[in-house]
Formats: sequence, C-alpha cells, structure tokens
Amino acid sequence: MKLNIKAFALTCSLIWGFGVFALTWWIMAFEGQTGQVTMVGKIYRGFSITPLGSLIGLGWALADGFVGGLIFAWLYNVISGRWGNSK
Repeated sequence: MKLNIKAFALTCSLIWGFGVFALTWWIMAFEGQTGQVTMVGKIYRGFSITPLGSLIGLGWALADGFVGGLIFAWLYNVISGRWGNSK
C-alpha cells in the first residue's frame, strides 16, 4: 500500500501546527504569558509563550510538519515498494 505523499504531509502539517498552537494557549491559560525562551523557542525562531509567539510557532510548525510528513511518506513508499513485493 502506498501513501499519498501530499495528503500525508498536509495532515502531519495540520496536526503538528495546531498542536503547537493549542499547547501554547493551554500553557498561557494556566501559567500565564512568559517572555522566556523555551526549548521549542530555540528551534522555532521567534516562538514564545505569548499570543504573537503562538502564531509564529503555528507558522513554523506547519512548515516543519509538512516537510517531516513529506519525507516520512516518501521514505515509506520507497521502502514498502522495495520490500513489499517479496511475497
């Protein structure tokens, strides 16, 4: 079975992007806004636990999830195509 690379990449992008966005707002709801640089902020330039930071993190995470999903689906198709027909 082959994966649709574009659909898988878009799905990963949306899940990861909105996951980072929702988690940021969850933290702000219970801990408040902080200007401190987090571990994610070291990876996603401009991200912080603020409303603007959540939008910046959303953008970075959408792009990151798309590229990660694209690579994963492509690699899956290559590997399953090579070893999947050995029956």
